[in-house]
Amino acid sequence: MNNGSTPNVPKHVAIIMDGNGRWAKERGLPRTIGHTKGVEAVRRAVEYAGEVGIEFLTLYAFSSENWSRPEEEVSDLLGLLRRFIRRDLAELHRANVRIKVIGERHKLRSDILPLLLEAEETTRQNSGLTLIIAFNYGARDELTRAMRGVAAKIRDGLLQPDEITEDLISSHLDTAGIPDPDLIIRTSGEERLSNFLLWQAAYAEFVFLPGFWPDFGREMFGEALKIFASRDRRYGGLSAAPAAVVG
Repeated sequence: MNNGSTPNVPKHVAIIMDGNGRWAKERGLPRTIGHTKGVEAVRRAVEYAGEVGIEFLTLYAFSSENWSRPEEEVSDLLGLLRRFIRRDLAELHRANVRIKVIGERHKLRSDILPLLLEAEETTRQNSGLTLIIAFNYGARDELTRAMRGVAAKIRDGLLQPDEITEDLISSHLDTAGIPDPDLIIRTSGEERLSNFLLWQAAYAEFVFLPGFWPDFGREMFGEALKIFASRDRRYGGLSAAPAAVVG
């Protein structure tokens, strides 16, 4: 589907995938099962996003704060990431999906970073949906790194302070070259950003869904898109005519 011909479909959707552990707890299952089911939900989300014409899909896969979780759970999460890339990369490549990874890379484990780089390089020339994986990501860390980059250019005489603009700051973020999200979805009923895309979310619409991430699929995704289509996005200006609801 050509997104240009369907104005009610957001160009960029970002999702905070929340509730794996609580989904498992409600069913008397180990948290690891919830995370495994969460990977299945990722596959459904990617497939549906491509079908409806979303151009960019960002998934908050692993935050920089997640390292503080129990070591066993962190190990399980990293194992799921490895298996997802190894098993799904070929299929994503065939589907013309381009993968980009955002987040701090310098301190990543040696068995994780090469996989992320391989996923990016393998799909670099693809022209379909761009799947952005936020891994070891924290928005404040991203902004801190961006400011260091700007400061270094000022120190080296490559930039003057009065040349700093919003566009310049955006160009130093991990998401440089990617449009800001139109819609941010969070599952599990929580209503906060949790250090996710703080700069980029300035004009995003937010949809908070009560369902847990392992249950996320076409129905929940479609519900979020319908809510988005009903919103009047003014960007600080006057109200426009209400858009027709998708679906």
